[in-house]
Amino acid sequence: MITILTEQNSLVNQYLVELRNTDIQKDRMRFRRNLERIGEMMAYEISKVLPYQPAEVDTPLGLAETNVLSEQPVLLTIIRAGLPFHQGFLNAFDEADSGFIGAYRHTKKSGEFEIHKKYQNTPNLDDKIVIVADTMLATGQSLVLCCKELLADYNIKEMHIATVIASEEGVQHVRAFLPEAKIWIGDLDKELTSKAYIVPGLGDAGDLSYGTKD
Repeated sequence: MITILTEQNSLVNQYLVELRNTDIQKDRMRFRRNLERIGEMMAYEISKVLPYQPAEVDTPLGLAETNVLSEQPVLLTIIRAGLPFHQGFLNAFDEADSGFIGAYRHTKKSGEFEIHKKYQNTPNLDDKIVIVADTMLATGQSLVLCCKELLADYNIKEMHIATVIASEEGVQHVRAFLPEAKIWIGDLDKELTSKAYIVPGLGDAGDLSYGTKD
């Protein structure tokens, strides 16, 4: 299952326009906040397909019946670019556990790159619904590497992958290697540069959120 939020008009369109705008990008706080807002809205969309159970609540005037989540998902993100996006999910699923993964591209002199995973800190994911939030889905290689290891280590009940902007190539790669995952995308772009950056994309989300790396 693949869901692209911009296929229907909503405030996500406005936040994405601001994320892509080179003038607005100069305001780091606004850039991070827009990632957070999209995380909140995507969490709302994902919440529609999660399991619910009946609940009752006493009000000052009587008893109200409704349905509530039968379990909280576990929220994972790939640092550092994913942190503001993850915060949006945490704002929505405010009782959820969180986990963090450190992975990055190591570019060789030839221009080719390989994925290095250096850090992982997660709760027990056995029999859990897991949402992996990664701001940009370019080639999909780092996401697939991290998720395949999680699936090998844990008996995950259901996996959702959430990203703000994805490339068509990256989505195809994820679908090929993680067919069990449900994919949620803010907007879908067609191209990648020779260095595997999304076009038109928005640039380096980590640098725009926190400053350039050494």
